[in-house]
Amino acid sequence: MSRICAITGKRPVKGGIIIRKGLTKKSGGIGTSLVKNTRRRFCPNVQRIRVKLPSGEVKRMWVSVKAIKAGLVTKA
Repeated sequence: MSRICAITGKRPVKGGIIIRKGLTKKSGGIGTSLVKNTRRRFCPNVQRIRVKLPSGEVKRMWVSVKAIKAGLVTKA
């Protein structure tokens, strides 16, 4: 399934979590060292709903929940 919102264009973005170990120099230590760098994808919450278009047509689309809550689409 393509996780792209038909209204806002939201799509998965790349990111990650950097884990450091040690006491910072500012706190009196010898500095932090990189222990682990986990790469991951942040996916938007996309739902498949029936949307009523301005022309009156009803169509099924992948829409992000943020767009639904903001009232950018009207449910059929």
